Amino acid sequence: VAIKKINLKGLRKKKLKVNELMVMKINRNPNLINYLDSYLLGEELWLVIEYMDGGTLSDVISKTCLSEDQMAAISRE
Repeated sequence: VAIKKINLKGLRKKKLKVNELMVMKINRNPNLINYLDSYLLGEELWLVIEYMDGGTLSDVISKTCLSEDQMAAISRE
């Protein structure tokens, strides 16, 4: 598993984060990281999610040069 820590202190879009959490909790997809549980510890929200070996999609996209066909395949999945 992996734990994503979200600092809620000073976060302007708390409602957006709650909506994201609810969508993750309700939806299951073999192509997405699945939500397992969450905890509120002080001003931090800890999301327990499946571990993704290789890093986040945003890391891959920002550090890799992808062709249009590769971008289309990632978007399709």
